[in-house]
Amino acid sequence: MQVVDRLGVELVPGEVRIRLDKAAGIVRAADAWAGAGFSDKAVEITLDIEQPLNEASTLLNAVSLINRITGR
Repeated sequence: MQVVDRLGVELVPGEVRIRLDKAAGIVRAADAWAGAGFSDKAVEITLDIEQPLNEASTLLNAVSLINRITGR
């Protein structure tokens, strides 16, 4: 279990950051469209944040589960 625990500590924060950065980029693009007056396109683009946010959430849930299993 130590290997899994160590991998979680080493890999998950970076993986979460990658997904959150992707979501932030999507939101910046949507904000630009909204600022240009294209609210329908902004909403369409904003919906694209769902996948990276779900992936980040899943990674966090996995770390939480590992934490509970290892008794921390």
